[in-house]
Amino acid sequence: MLWKEVLLVSRFVDRVTIHVAAGNGGNGCASVHREKFKPLGGPDGGDGGRGGDVVLVVDPSVHTLLDFHFRPHARATNGRQGQGSNKDGAQGEDLELRVPDGTVVLSPDGEVLADLIGAGTRLVAAQGGRGGLGNAALASKARRAPGFALLGEEGEARDLVLELKSVADVGLVGFPSAGKSSLIAVLSAARPKIADYPFTTLVPNLGVVTAGDSVFTMADVPGLIPGASEGKGLGLDFLRHIERCAVLVHVVDCATFEPGRDPLSDIDALETELARYTPSLGGELADRPRLVVLNKTDVPDAKDLAELVRPELEARGLPVFEISTVSRTGLRELSFALAKAVEEHRAAQPILEPTRIVLRPIAVDDAGFRVEPDPENEGGFIVRGSRPERWIRQTQFSNDEAVGYLADRLARLGVEEALAKAGAVPGCPVTIGDVTFDWEPSTPAGIAVLMTGRGTDVRLETNSRVGAAERKAARKARRTPGEWPADDDTESDFDEE
Repeated sequence: MLWKEVLLVSRFVDRVTIHVAAGNGGNGCASVHREKFKPLGGPDGGDGGRGGDVVLVVDPSVHTLLDFHFRPHARATNGRQGQGSNKDGAQGEDLELRVPDGTVVLSPDGEVLADLIGAGTRLVAAQGGRGGLGNAALASKARRAPGFALLGEEGEARDLVLELKSVADVGLVGFPSAGKSSLIAVLSAARPKIADYPFTTLVPNLGVVTAGDSVFTMADVPGLIPGASEGKGLGLDFLRHIERCAVLVHVVDCATFEPGRDPLSDIDALETELARYTPSLGGELADRPRLVVLNKTDVPDAKDLAELVRPELEARGLPVFEISTVSRTGLRELSFALAKAVEEHRAAQPILEPTRIVLRPIAVDDAGFRVEPDPENEGGFIVRGSRPERWIRQTQFSNDEAVGYLADRLARLGVEEALAKAGAVPGCPVTIGDVTFDWEPSTPAGIAVLMTGRGTDVRLETNSRVGAAERKAARKARRTPGEWPADDDTESDFDEE
């Protein structure tokens, strides 16, 4: 138990890669109503249930991504298959993943997909698959009793990178052991770990500060050293936590005994690291207001050093405050100065407008698909489009009637006409989604569907399925004593006997 607690404290996880998978949609049911004294009851197969979504939800009570570090795989439940008597399958349950406020969602290539700020903000990370339609929903005047149903779609599966950026108004930056944790401890109710050795703070600490009528949050960023923007020390892992801060505060240790260090050199070194890290922010960090806090002035030598460097810092246009977290001198002036800077920043922000619902109608000339030459197959073509690819995934290719229904849908959409205009000839390979077939334009759209046995389609040349009439005749022959199947070899053997 002790080892586990030490592990959790020493490892702050603010960047993880998760693997999310939504639930698959349930298959539709192909069923015919059967009831005594009521023949030809008609199709009554229900639809399959929708697969569950994987949703990221901002929860203010969550402060780290540590849970995703140990459990990076998340999967929602699948939808249930439809049943007879028009019973639809149950829908899969959505899986909600709680993330901290300020979580940025990126693709594995680094593209920003969403910035989750504010309690209750939601993002559908993976969309659940649609449920397949049962044969009751596929019935029409031409196809009164479909002998097939549509398959459910697979749920979306993807890899996502979650990156945590603290949401705070004031960010404390400084060298290790400069007194940042002590400052946030005396100004707020936060109780970070405080010790007299470098890199005591391993995780960013957040505290709420009240100054008069103003309330703002303060972030204690772990100590930075020269080269932090290049990954030295703990810099790169925590520099991102000051990106959202409205005000930056340089906390300087005036009582340090390290050779070659003084308040001016410390500030210059930190500004250099911030400037090197700024390009990733688009230059916004350089425009943030800065304050300088000369800490530990309760030490006589530190007090003299603070008075010595203060005029030069003020000449640079930086507000300077001499404080002591031990004697708590200068804290009141500092808190009100920070509140004023935060209020000015909030007043300068544009007023947020309510989210508008944007309707993007489909263009008149948009067919919903496009035909491209296949670079791998000479003379072949590829049909790309969400609707044709979805229909391919929903089709059960072992059922000839389902394949004929797919051909009708593609023809009505205009795929055959587009292929003919692109130069396709009968027999050329055509790829839609993951399926490649030889194109035979023998299914004109709009004509009446020929009545055949359930599960068959006479427009398909090859049909290896046993029809309903043949199955019925074979079952009758097995039940009738003395009758043999109508097979030439069997009849010849019977004659010989």
